[in-house]
This record gives sequence, structure tokens and C-alpha cells, in this order.
Amino acid sequence: MTTKKASIDACDDPRSVYLAACPCRDMLDLLANKWSALALGALEDGPQRFGALRTKLQGVSPKVLTQTLRRLEDQALVHRAIYAEVPPRVEYSLTPLGADACVPLAHLRTWVERNIDRFPGAV
Repeated sequence: MTTKKASIDACDDPRSVYLAACPCRDMLDLLANKWSALALGALEDGPQRFGALRTKLQGVSPKVLTQTLRRLEDQALVHRAIYAEVPPRVEYSLTPLGADACVPLAHLRTWVERNIDRFPGAV
């Protein structure tokens, strides 16, 4: 019963993800996205170039990876550094906010990997 009350009380907070107008929902949507979560995880190893990220994130198209990195950069989770070289070199790295977001996402990835055999649709 306390769980139901906690859910009702959470809706009284203007920053509750349960409220339709809550700006938290956009961030939750971004972080819950498969490619966002995986890109952030890949960047935990340090700065990466686009090609290295694309190689690590098997199955992502260049278009989707570009869109994902732009969204992460727009929300200050990822930093994009452009180096004045020929050809130009671009590297992506985590911001402090992005590194903070990686903590719960790492737990989620670990949980999924450990429990994948328990899911009915797992191969």
C-alpha cells in the first residue's frame, strides 16, 4: 500500500517523470534509448572518434549514430571536440553529467547481460 501512496505523492512533485508536462520525460526518453545508453557506455573507455564508436556499436547506422551523438551533445552528456588537423579530427567524450548518467546505465547493462537467459524471447 505504501508503494501506491509513494506513486501518488511523486505526482505532486513538478519534476516527477509521471507528470505529462515534466521536462524529466525528455531526459528519460533520451537515456532509455538503446543507442544513447550504448554510446554513453562506449565513451566510458575514454574519448572516441566516430568510426571507433560505430565499430563498437555493432548494428548502428551512421545516420542514427550521428543523431544520437547530437542529442547527447545537446543535453550536455557528451562533448564533441574538433581538432584543426588535415583531415579534421573529431572526438567525442563524456561530460561530468554524462559520466554521472553512466553509473545507473552500467548497472542496467550488467543486469540485462546477467539475466538475458531468463527472458522468454532470448536466443
